[in-house]
Amino acid sequence: MKYKSVFDIIGPVMIGPSSSHTAGAARIGRIARNLFRREPKWMTISFYGSFAKTYKGHGTDVAIVGGILDYDTDDERIIHSIDQARKKGIKVKFHEEEAVTDHPNTARIIMGDDQGELELVGISIGGGKVEIIELNGFELKLSGHHPAILVVHDDRFGAIASVSNILAKHQLNIGHMDVSRKEKGKMALMTIEVDQPIDEAVIAEITSLPNITQVTRISD
Repeated sequence: MKYKSVFDIIGPVMIGPSSSHTAGAARIGRIARNLFRREPKWMTISFYGSFAKTYKGHGTDVAIVGGILDYDTDDERIIHSIDQARKKGIKVKFHEEEAVTDHPNTARIIMGDDQGELELVGISIGGGKVEIIELNGFELKLSGHHPAILVVHDDRFGAIASVSNILAKHQLNIGHMDVSRKEKGKMALMTIEVDQPIDEAVIAEITSLPNITQVTRISD
């Protein structure tokens, strides 16, 4: 992968000890919270590879729970995040998985409440950088480092073009775009990262399009 500055190599300001195992985990958790858009009542977190072997010593467990509680990487509350979650009545469970994954620093979060659930798979790729590679069964590629929108839509002709046209009209430059579907002609997911902040008016305009089910904005 390419690094833009020395800070990408050193990693972000954070509660230590590891940019990959701590800051990256916190960011995976915070993206999950951003997508769920509220505090969950329960969470089950599965660690794979290196995460599974070292998560207690490297603080991966408290970091990912802290992210789900919406704490940033340098928030000192991360250290006690599991206790804080349980004091709020949030059920927290961890699993150490033996399955081999494509990346050694992989975590799966399943969390929810009486209104619904979210399932997310994220990887920590170094220097505090992460990628979300699966969301509710959809494959995707989301960095969490740029403004983005996730568009759930019917897999129909013209859906992608209509969303792209709205972004172009508002002079939003697309940095990365990915489309995933579980089955031809059924539900699909557009993941679009852009270079500029996304106004609520853009979200409303996309939401009003035909065949659009849900639009979620993610801030960088």
